[in-house]
Amino acid sequence: VVKNAKAMAARLSSKGVNLVSGGTDNHMMLCDLRSIGITGKDAQLALEKAGITVNKNAVPFDPEKPTVTSGIRVGTPAVTTRGMKEPEMELIADLIVKVLKNPSIEELTTGVREEVRRLCREFPIYESL
Repeated sequence: VVKNAKAMAARLSSKGVNLVSGGTDNHMMLCDLRSIGITGKDAQLALEKAGITVNKNAVPFDPEKPTVTSGIRVGTPAVTTRGMKEPEMELIADLIVKVLKNPSIEELTTGVREEVRRLCREFPIYESL
């Protein structure tokens, strides 16, 4: 889980997402989205439409209201449990950034949602009986 979180954190950071504390030492990371120009609330909603679950979260010295926030919290336990490894973390990070930088482009969101579905089929929660 931590290896996956470190891989995802590194990829998000390389794509211009500011990480609070510069990375992660555990299963999750806190992303400060002010440099991208999207609020945590809007990011959560846009990613939800794309099939990616995150939580809006306040960042240190957050200028936004607690109901809006400037950040999101991203974790790796759920995808790690499905058997995903570092290459998939990098792909998921790329998908997250794609949506965050283009939240209102419906075709892009639809494409990301299809890629998320493909990943979920490739890494099912349960083996077929």
